[in-house]
Amino acid sequence: MPEPVATGPALDLPARPGGLIPDVRRIAVLRANGIGDYVVSEPALAALREAYPDAEITLLGAAHHAALLAGRPGPVDRVVVLPLVSGVRVKSDQPDASPEELEAWCAEQRAYGYDLSVQLHGGGGNSNPLLLRLGARVSVGAAAPGAPRTDRWVPYTAYQHDTVRWLEVVAAAGAWSTRLEPGLAVTEADLAASEAVFPRDSRPLVAVHPGASDARRCYPEDRLGRVARTLADDGARVVVIGGPGDTDRVARVADGFGGDVETVVGGLTLGGLVGTLARASLMIGNDSGPRHLAGAVGTPTVGVFTYANLADVAPLTRTWHRVLVSWHGGCQVCGMRVLEGWCGHEASATHDVAESEVLEATRELWQQVVEAGRTHARHSG
Repeated sequence: MPEPVATGPALDLPARPGGLIPDVRRIAVLRANGIGDYVVSEPALAALREAYPDAEITLLGAAHHAALLAGRPGPVDRVVVLPLVSGVRVKSDQPDASPEELEAWCAEQRAYGYDLSVQLHGGGGNSNPLLLRLGARVSVGAAAPGAPRTDRWVPYTAYQHDTVRWLEVVAAAGAWSTRLEPGLAVTEADLAASEAVFPRDSRPLVAVHPGASDARRCYPEDRLGRVARTLADDGARVVVIGGPGDTDRVARVADGFGGDVETVVGGLTLGGLVGTLARASLMIGNDSGPRHLAGAVGTPTVGVFTYANLADVAPLTRTWHRVLVSWHGGCQVCGMRVLEGWCGHEASATHDVAESEVLEATRELWQQVVEAGRTHARHSG
């Protein structure tokens, strides 16, 4: 396959790559963090698929990646769940794998025989040593100052958007792409799982998700409820969704809504969540995995972000996405800013974003959705 021709300035990478790597049959990609982290890396994974169409791509990820991607068309052929490793792990109350367990896992991966390993996980201080233990013929990744370097590498620096960062990494393997918007296929099983919880309705669906893996990213829930109520008054069907730990947050959204509203806490499978977000005409929430999923299935979103996450994971386009930013990003209790450390208060650091700003952005985007004729029940069969 000929190397794609770059239409813009060539990337001047350290250890300038030689384009596509020959005879690549098996590719391992290390990306073992959250659902949203997977979504922002999807354009890079798709670029690898396009550059190496006959290779098998294995995502070295987490259990939730296996659940999300099972039976779903996309660039990943299989998911291998990574043991819990210090510095390369998702949030969990489980202890790290023992050195013996980790070595057994690495030996299994070495025996599988990867031709190319790609690190899309971070600055490389912990992830590159793990990647190099896989024994792939060629390794590619990002490297912060002081981190071990892969065979082909690009610098890891702060305040770069993750989608662009990982596109730059896979370009070092000869996989060039300019697509910035992540994509995720919606299956019939997703829609069926959603409709089992939220039966079909002729009204346009608006999904509100008040949670996030970091409580500091959560906008005050009563405000989200009041904003959503204005769309319900326009004829929208508002549903409030949350994970098993979001009971109180969902209840506060309902209180702010000030009336009957459909809620579900922990009652959706990952597929059902994808299906619900795909059916929605609009999603309102925080910087969270569900907001990333909504954008990836083509649903317009309104999201509230801290300044810390604006640069690396916020939507790169604004036609169908609105981004509200807390430029201070300080704990509502003590004022400690999110990049200064963890205060432990589990309180909002986006509370200084005025409710009127969120309402204005939501109303503006909703009007755009209405004018574009996108208020019909999406994916309704």
